[in-house]
Amino acid sequence: MLKYFRTIGLFLLFTFYFLLSHGQQKTYCNPVNIDYGYTPIPNFSEWGRHRATADPVIVLYKGDYYLFSTNQWGYWWSPDMLNWKFISKKFLRPWNEGYDELCAPGVGIIGDTMIVFGSTYTSKFTMWMSTNPKANDWKPLVDSFDIGGWDPSFFTDDDGKFYMYNGSSNKFPMYGIELNRKTLQPIGTRKEMYLLEPWRFGWQRFGEHMDNTFLDPFIEGSHMTKYKGKYYLQYGAPGTEFSGYADGLLVGNHPLGSFEAQSDPLSIKLGGYVRGAGHGTTFIDKYNQYWHVSTTVVSVKNTFERRIGIWPTGFDKEDQMFCNTTFGDYPHFIPAPGIDGSVYGKDGKSPYFTGWMLLNYNKPVQVSSTLGSYVPNNAVDELTKTYWSAKSGEKGEWIQTDLGNVSTVNAVQINYADQDVEATRLGKYNDQYHQYKLWSSVDGKKWSILVDKSQNKTDIPHEYVELPKPVQARYIRLENIHMPTGKFAISGLRVFGNGNGAKPEPVQGFIVLRTEKDKRSAFIKWRPVDNAFAYNIYYGTHPDKLYTSIMVHSNNEYWMKAMDAQKPYYYCIESVNENGTSERTKVIKVD
Repeated sequence: MLKYFRTIGLFLLFTFYFLLSHGQQKTYCNPVNIDYGYTPIPNFSEWGRHRATADPVIVLYKGDYYLFSTNQWGYWWSPDMLNWKFISKKFLRPWNEGYDELCAPGVGIIGDTMIVFGSTYTSKFTMWMSTNPKANDWKPLVDSFDIGGWDPSFFTDDDGKFYMYNGSSNKFPMYGIELNRKTLQPIGTRKEMYLLEPWRFGWQRFGEHMDNTFLDPFIEGSHMTKYKGKYYLQYGAPGTEFSGYADGLLVGNHPLGSFEAQSDPLSIKLGGYVRGAGHGTTFIDKYNQYWHVSTTVVSVKNTFERRIGIWPTGFDKEDQMFCNTTFGDYPHFIPAPGIDGSVYGKDGKSPYFTGWMLLNYNKPVQVSSTLGSYVPNNAVDELTKTYWSAKSGEKGEWIQTDLGNVSTVNAVQINYADQDVEATRLGKYNDQYHQYKLWSSVDGKKWSILVDKSQNKTDIPHEYVELPKPVQARYIRLENIHMPTGKFAISGLRVFGNGNGAKPEPVQGFIVLRTEKDKRSAFIKWRPVDNAFAYNIYYGTHPDKLYTSIMVHSNNEYWMKAMDAQKPYYYCIESVNENGTSERTKVIKVD
């Protein structure tokens, strides 16, 4: 009996420590904190080694989430969409054609089987299958898939019919075709699904400023979602390296069309720390709620330097599909019972949004050392593309952010940057890790340990820590213990909570001047609010469905270029500070 109670006691103690380390955190923050690999394609790394992945697919399979993405030499699984475990697997071509990794993978479920297929323009690419992917148990389903397809995606309809969509081009459309469910041979010929219309939809124009500067826009990254008998076909455009990278939306009554193009993208994120929300997939969580995972943009070390973001998604009462990227790079709750993701609040916020605000935007920073022009405030300017770097990666280098006054701190995100990564860094490294200590202080003199990860052995390039309970602090200091490679460099030290002060005043003088000769564009201006550091501009083609937003920092004007030339638009705006948001302005119509 004593042995029995000792066993139970040890079990409960283990459970307590497990929950303490794994179950306590109920929130996440984009970009997703996973162990991204280093540019495994040599000719994509001419500017230096860096982390990168894109084109994500998440599927819920047997109660767990599985994440596949480009060029990672494996995939991840998670029980909760927060803690991701990497599984090494090279989905090699048996013919060894010199490209040995999944690029823009397609993942589908046929019955109880998961299938995975990589992008290819030839028929010589194996389609893989598994009924136990958690154990890395895979075998070829089809040795040579008869029809190639770049950026493939799969869809199983309610009647059991199986479809593939593909396309990645600035000349050719996206295609769709039905496949034989047993043999996976094509049934009939492929059909054209959609070709971009940048002459009408401003957001489809190529370039960082949507001006079609030197290339025509690309369509890529298809994905199908079915809801209440309608088919919602998604596609990425106009270019993966731009802040305006987005997933457009087509709606039809059959898997192969015809489709009606929606005016605005399903997912787009033009402003904020994390930008871009293209080439992704929509999936359902354990609680029957919808989410969208997509590619986000860095594009500093290389054009194709990218990360992954996950956004709440749903359908409104009229079955219009939406993806909420408002405050999409602030802390959000992970899937949980009792949260209705189909609710798009009148204030524009998702029910998954915690309400924790950014506390240290452009506030004073102190550091142990600075390398050249990688200045300290680059770590708090809400730009992924800029970063501070210390002169070394040695233990003891530090950065300290001043919140301005004593504030309530709920969470901290540490976004590491790649500075002086070894030239040999290529592919996946499963044995590298970050170690650090995080300190807090009320007065800058007496310090308390906030987080101690000096013994950590995991790779956490976008570390996000939700505190067990909120603390009162004015200063937060990050001390380096160990870097996996390169110098100690931070692109975003982001502190979240509440500033213990007043919310900003509402915006006054908000005007939208639509361009007379090009209805895709408009000039937006408003009076600055003294106690605000940012603004959310909401817009859409229906006054009660302003499902898209843009966050603008430290400015009181914006050049809008993303509209449907053939539709009137509706706009409103709110101001943002470390204590919350103001009331939104009255919705205005722009013809």
